[in-house]
Amino acid sequence: MKGAEKRIGFLWFFILLGAICGSLLGDAIGNSLSFLSLFKNSYSVGMSQPIVLNLKVMVLTLGINFRINIMTIIGIIMAIILYRRY
Repeated sequence: MKGAEKRIGFLWFFILLGAICGSLLGDAIGNSLSFLSLFKNSYSVGMSQPIVLNLKVMVLTLGINFRINIMTIIGIIMAIILYRRY
């Protein structure tokens, strides 16, 4: 069971790395080549305002927001393909 947990954790790390690399690559391509600016356009998914929970002893601030573009999705797909291959 421990080996399966390691593999799932490594898969999530690979997916995160693919998303980051895809976003960076999309921004670089969109900034340098004007006719490929569609790779730079991103869409926000998540909460626009964080949720604040004041418990008098501590304050919890919860929120998550994803910026997704075409290259992010391509990076995630490539990361999954590379993970399954190796």
